Amino acid sequence: MSSLIQFVANYDDLSTDKGYQFKFHCDKCRNGYMSRYQPNAIGIAGSLLQAASSLFGSLGGAENAAYQIQRAVGGKAHDEAFEKAVAEGKEQFKQCTRCGHWVCPDACWNHRAGLCEDCAPDEQEELRAQQAQATSEQIQTKTRAQDYTQHIDFLSRDAVLQCQSCQAKLAPGQKFCASCGTPAAAQTQPRHCPNCGEALTPEQKFCPGCGTKS
Repeated sequence: MSSLIQFVANYDDLSTDKGYQFKFHCDKCRNGYMSRYQPNAIGIAGSLLQAASSLFGSLGGAENAAYQIQRAVGGKAHDEAFEKAVAEGKEQFKQCTRCGHWVCPDACWNHRAGLCEDCAPDEQEELRAQQAQATSEQIQTKTRAQDYTQHIDFLSRDAVLQCQSCQAKLAPGQKFCASCGTPAAAQTQPRHCPNCGEALTPEQKFCPGCGTKS
């Protein structure tokens, strides 16, 4: 099996007790090729009979049954089927002499360069990809530089307000908070200390600057 190591990096073993089948994957895009189904020449019938006999004939029957079923799937027949599948699968992929990867010829192989597209990207594909990336970055830059809020009056009565006492949303034109009764005018009009002029928040009852009751 050492001669097959070059092509067994990415594959799925789909074999069952009825037969053998393998799926090989491209090292780059993971596209797959399914090998032809190979029926199990030995068959499962004899193994199942032996497994049943072991199962009912001795205390160690369960272990023997599992062993017989494993023999039906694996063993020499499995290795031979796998060898045939590898030989078949290698015809569907190309190996890059630079990196050694096996890739699908349709999507991941640069025919002009004779290498995989990881080692020798297609010039036109790479150009289009870089143009698309640059376009996306430029759109983001210009979009962020544009002021989309310049026409919005955040202090107008139509702006979305929030009650400073309970944080409930206030509808346009609403005079009092429906949740706590706080006057809506108090949400937009700043308060100041009558003694020192210090700015006050709606919930402050005493001036933080001079202590005067607000």
